[in-house]
Amino acid sequence: MVDEARESPADLTRSPFRSVLPSLVTALIILLALVGAALAAGVSPLHALVTLWAGAFGDAYAVSETLTQTVPLLFAGLGVAVAFRCGVWNIGAEGQFLVGAMAVMALLAVWQPPNAVLGIPALVMAGAGAGAVWAGLAAALRVYRCVPEVISTIMLNFIALHMFSWAIRGPLQEAAGRYPQSEEVPAILQLGRFMPPTRLHLGFLLALLALAGVQILLFRTVLGFQIRATGQNDRAARYAGIPTSRVILIAMGISGGLAGVAGAVELTGVTFRLVEPFSPGYGFTAIAVALVGGLKPYGIGAAALLFGALTVGSGALQRSAHIPSVLVSVIQAAVLFAAAWQSARGRKG
Repeated sequence: MVDEARESPADLTRSPFRSVLPSLVTALIILLALVGAALAAGVSPLHALVTLWAGAFGDAYAVSETLTQTVPLLFAGLGVAVAFRCGVWNIGAEGQFLVGAMAVMALLAVWQPPNAVLGIPALVMAGAGAGAVWAGLAAALRVYRCVPEVISTIMLNFIALHMFSWAIRGPLQEAAGRYPQSEEVPAILQLGRFMPPTRLHLGFLLALLALAGVQILLFRTVLGFQIRATGQNDRAARYAGIPTSRVILIAMGISGGLAGVAGAVELTGVTFRLVEPFSPGYGFTAIAVALVGGLKPYGIGAAALLFGALTVGSGALQRSAHIPSVLVSVIQAAVLFAAAWQSARGRKG
């Protein structure tokens, strides 16, 4: 991972072309992947490109859907980036997303907030706390028992998934007991919408605040410096007096908390119930979002928008261009390969 706070003289004098080269490569990879998908489906690549764009940004409703898809990816992507910046491979954002949503319904099962001013922040904090605890388990296993976090976070994903399935058939199931789903979030506690009847909700503003907050945290605070130093070289950071074990625990707590907020916001802003499947893989896609964004908050914002647009545009591709929407996963994978190539190139440079 390249630390943007440590710039060499060569970085300060590099040409504008070199600074935009990663974006150009990514755009080229997307274009080539889309052309390949269109040719495989036997349709015009230009028609496929126009259809994809129209499906994601063609009108106000399309834009709102793209931004709605961007919200959970942005929250979870920022969380993944905080952990990765600390040198911790948090592969568990999916599980943290699920436990964040479950915590919201668990809180509502025992307490009914009297108003939105008190209730919505409490629900978001419940999601953040649950996600932080879930990620903290993996961090504690690494710090105190040297358990690789890649293994522990993956296993915690499966535990969270089965807990979710059990909860909506057990303690969190609707009172009628007819379907494996929870009760609906009370209307007073649902996030307001910008442009009814579209689904774009106030969680979008929260996601933008989170983006700015992570930017400030990582590059304008002592804790952010400690996180980045630990990720660059934990042994050197420890020799410099940084409590690396504590920093890892804090970074993973923040990481899981952001993923938990993603789950809470998705529940209170979009689905309003716990149902299966609750997540189409937001936590896993968030890893790609963080990497494509270069682990930089504003880059992650752009990457989340890109993946949100690809997700929404894929429906239009299937309806109008008769390109199976699953081929968009191929395009997303190509984007991830581009990010990996750029990362490897950056290390060599």
